[in-house]
Amino acid sequence: MKGPLGFGSEDLLQETLSLQRKLLEGLKLLPQVDDVQYGATERQEVWRDGKVVLYRFVGDAPPTAKVPLLIVYALVNRPYMVDLQADRSLVRRLLELGEDVYVLDWGYPDRSERYLTLEDYLLRYIDGAINHLRAANALPAVDVLGICQGGTFSLCYASLRREKIRNLITMVTPVDFHTPDNMLSHWVRQVDVDLLVDTLGNVPAELMNASYLMLKPFRLNLQKYVGLLDILDDKEALEDFLRMEKWIFDSPDLAGEAFREFVKLFYQDNGLMQRSISIGGSPVDLAGLDMPILNVYAEQDHMVPPDASRALAGLVGSDDYSELSFRGGHIGIYVSGRAQREVPSAIHEWLRRHG
Repeated sequence: MKGPLGFGSEDLLQETLSLQRKLLEGLKLLPQVDDVQYGATERQEVWRDGKVVLYRFVGDAPPTAKVPLLIVYALVNRPYMVDLQADRSLVRRLLELGEDVYVLDWGYPDRSERYLTLEDYLLRYIDGAINHLRAANALPAVDVLGICQGGTFSLCYASLRREKIRNLITMVTPVDFHTPDNMLSHWVRQVDVDLLVDTLGNVPAELMNASYLMLKPFRLNLQKYVGLLDILDDKEALEDFLRMEKWIFDSPDLAGEAFREFVKLFYQDNGLMQRSISIGGSPVDLAGLDMPILNVYAEQDHMVPPDASRALAGLVGSDDYSELSFRGGHIGIYVSGRAQREVPSAIHEWLRRHG
């Protein structure tokens, strides 16, 4: 007999027995789970400046694309999210489609990098990597895929070094940092960033992770671990879960001065929208971007709301601007099954049309 909540004592008994079985299976399975590895694709170091390394991914067959595609990732997480595992790899799929894919790995800043600035990241590291690719391939310009904060960096770099970028793709990239639904921005705009950086130096990864998790406290701090009970008897699913957890908590500290600048210029001043940003003594104005641009955003993104990304359309000077909306979230756009089917092929086809 069902109770007022829609279940009865027999339902509770069966649910309890099922949970008990999963816990017992989990106790047997957990010792068999090895330390999970990430990075499904072979890669080769081709350029380095200090801790910052440019890697080339090696596919099963030589690339058919004649122009390198450089992935510029955010500073706040490790870039192996784009190559997490064999069946969840944006990189692997792009390689299968014939692209020549590179990624810029920022490394783990320590106290000696405290005074790195945005000028260092854009006009030393990104510029150095792109100059290497241009020289190695005897090309005047390369293609760039900027992701999240790396997309914001790529937009600024393209404004400062227009002639070195042929095609520009941005993915889940914040442009308007003051949209009403941007919870992270509402928090950051209230931070005394000078006091924070002057006190801490580099910004600890643990502090950044805690801030991101509190954007969805129930979902990210409780619900997902309750859901873990459902997969305790599934070794493959458990390894997938642990691999994602490893990525989430394998975050670098952030160079203090670059963090200070980014918060002030972008989050607090909304500098891209106000056209008030200057880097290395040169103004950043997205109206000067006249190359083909593809802007990819996620419809359920809680980190970079769609409107924050779609604002790019009203700023750039390109007459070849297009958007791709993805039905998913900020992480799902890299690793979900739908993303594997839709995103790499869309990027490849767009590049092919602009080749």
